[in-house]
Order: sequence, then C-alpha cells, then structure tokens
Amino acid sequence: MILLHLLDQIKKHPDFHRAGMILCHNGVVRGTSRDGRKISRLSVSVDHQKLKQIIESNRKLPGILEILAHINEGKDLSVGDDIMYLIVAGDIRENVISVLHDTLNEIKSTVTQKTEYFSDS
Repeated sequence: MILLHLLDQIKKHPDFHRAGMILCHNGVVRGTSRDGRKISRLSVSVDHQKLKQIIESNRKLPGILEILAHINEGKDLSVGDDIMYLIVAGDIRENVISVLHDTLNEIKSTVTQKTEYFSDS
C-alpha cells in the first residue's frame, strides 16, 4: 500500500512527462544476519535530518525528477516485513540506476541504524 502511494505521488509530479524510468527498492527483513545468525526480529532508527539532506542533494543530480523514501522506524519488524522503500524517477536508466544505488548506500551507511534480535535456537 505504501509503495503504491509513493508511486502515485511520483506520477502526479508536475514534470512527470520528463520521466523515462521509475526504479524502486524494497528492503525486507532477512531471516539471517550477514554472519549467518538466525534473526527473530529487527528494529530501525532513522536520522531524519540526514535523510532529508541526502534526498535533497541527490534530487539535484542530472536527469533526476524525484526521490522518495519511506522507512519503517521504531517498530519490531519480523522476517519478511518491509524495512524501506526507496523510489527514484528520472529521464534515462543510466541516471536513475546510479542515483538509486548511491542514494541507497548513503541511507544505509549514514541514516539508518538497525538492531537485530536473534533467535535462541
């Protein structure tokens, strides 16, 4: 539902006629951590000011029309739950793919802080 709302926002952008691509990232809770331990749940905190700065900065890059993000903050998320949606709309794939890649990496390295809770078994 949230993803569809974000896509609808993009399509209502006054300059949407310039868009040739909308690229979406949907991060979900994995069943195991990077080191292989079984995860029972996860919570995420967000630096909202840093998120705003990243989006505003990357939105100014060549060919980019819009960037929207939604992060499920402060909830106990279970395996398979959505953590984050990131949507980038722009003119051509070379611009959109690189901006989604860079924006996602910036968000994950400087905006979000995840706490993983592990299963006993």
